Amino acid sequence: MKRSTKITSIIIIFFLIITTVIVGRNMVGNHFKKKFSKRPPPGIIVTEVKERIFENIISTYGTASPVQTQSFKVEKYEILKPIKYNQKVKRGDVIADLKNRKILAQFDGTIGKREFSEDLEVSKSSILINLEDTSLIYCDVDIPEIFVPFIKVGLPVNIKFSGYKGKIYKGEIHSFASRISEETRSLATRIKMDNLSGEILPGSFLEISIKYDVRESLSIPDTSTIVEGENVFIYKVDDKNKALKTKITTGDRYMGFVEVLNGLNSGDKIVAEGTKKVRPNLTIRPIEKGSKEKKGNSDWGKKDKSIN
Repeated sequence: MKRSTKITSIIIIFFLIITTVIVGRNMVGNHFKKKFSKRPPPGIIVTEVKERIFENIISTYGTASPVQTQSFKVEKYEILKPIKYNQKVKRGDVIADLKNRKILAQFDGTIGKREFSEDLEVSKSSILINLEDTSLIYCDVDIPEIFVPFIKVGLPVNIKFSGYKGKIYKGEIHSFASRISEETRSLATRIKMDNLSGEILPGSFLEISIKYDVRESLSIPDTSTIVEGENVFIYKVDDKNKALKTKITTGDRYMGFVEVLNGLNSGDKIVAEGTKKVRPNLTIRPIEKGSKEKKGNSDWGKKDKSIN
């Protein structure tokens, strides 16, 4: 009888221990569940969909040519006074004073000298004087026929000259040929630019960037896109701060932005950065791009202030 009572007591104690463990685990689980359920939504950088200028560019190169040039062959023995080279003259000024004649400038320009090749006997007795008007510079380039539909007189052009690295000169398309070259399958095109500063010398190698199809389109940062195969998605943020995965149609990329052709409207709010931290239908705490958060700020319901 005593032995049976002892076994019963052991069984009761065992069940009490099991019950205590189960109840304790549930209480601990509920505590942590309650604690973590109060965790604020993650702060995610967002931005608005806005219109931006997009443009396409044709890159090519060419050689600088003066708007006007005139050459004079002079025998050295004819020269009465030293010729002042690299000097600007006005129309009608004397370029060279010779024994039997005077060479007058036919237009405003700069006097230059170009000797004949040293292997020619004539170079010992003759010189070639150039008068060049470099106030305007022309540059002839060949445009591949695939771009011909976009070529128009007056299209803006950016020009770079290696002598002044980092500086961009402005020009435009002045004219173009009436037909495509059968040999090169390209269209001969002339670029014009002002050169009143005289920084661009004739013969300089110029890098040409022709802008075409300039337009205003909806844009988003390229960091906001999610590419899955042939499809592009973004996270659109609704009025309740939920991130909705949305498919969009994109156009060109330009200077860190993506052109949006379909799927968004101007003013829509989207996730700009940190898309890997977001999942569909996740409630987020929007942080306007460019704003700063105060460290230790637990009041996540308040709007972040942008710093201008």
